[in-house]
Amino acid sequence: MMNLSGKNVFVTGGTRGIGAEIVKSFLNAGATVHTNGRNQVEINELNEKAADNLFYHCVDFQNNEQFATFLETIKNLNIDILINNAGINKVSLAHEIATEDFDNIQLINVKRPFELVKAVIPHMRENNWGRIVNITSIFGHVTRSKRLSYTTSKFAIKGMTKTLAVDYAADNVLVNSVGPGFIDTELTRTILSQAEIDELVSSVPAKRLGKPEEVANLVLFLGSNMNTFITGQNILIDGGFTCV
Repeated sequence: MMNLSGKNVFVTGGTRGIGAEIVKSFLNAGATVHTNGRNQVEINELNEKAADNLFYHCVDFQNNEQFATFLETIKNLNIDILINNAGINKVSLAHEIATEDFDNIQLINVKRPFELVKAVIPHMRENNWGRIVNITSIFGHVTRSKRLSYTTSKFAIKGMTKTLAVDYAADNVLVNSVGPGFIDTELTRTILSQAEIDELVSSVPAKRLGKPEEVANLVLFLGSNMNTFITGQNILIDGGFTCV
């Protein structure tokens, strides 16, 4: 069984969906896990029920002042493993996209991960050990109509992953990205009708949606001491969707 006792992990956006499963996977491996959400009441409730090695932080990544303060906290947590999971999306044709919406998507999906990497890298280099996993998407490999803002951000984070991998491999800081396909989350069930889900399933060679824990297991491996030589890769977990 994997043992990450003594390792400090930060998972962005870990209160629900894939992020929550990633948090659970690292907790089960014995790591101390930090994550964040935006709702103070929810964060307080989660902290009351949390295990001794799990800490929820209330920070809105769209609030520059809050985020700047939080970065100072992160620098003092000696993060060994960073999982950039948080992301937002808005579907629109290029000529209809509000510049503010485009900028917000790049802020959350690209700039915040960069700033977090910048904050944690010094500790990782000093220890000659670190793991970073960025969550991209199948839309960092292919695209669909009206996905310009999101696809742009995911291609950017994939490029960031490769560059970071080259820059810090000699420090034993391994950086990879994981691109989920269509995953069966609460959000998926909320925003899509059953007919739409059935249509998605029919387009996936595996003939089902992925499970959040399947993504989490891959992220856990890449972010653990079991990964010793994989870096700079974008691994798709999509049931074969991008093969056809």
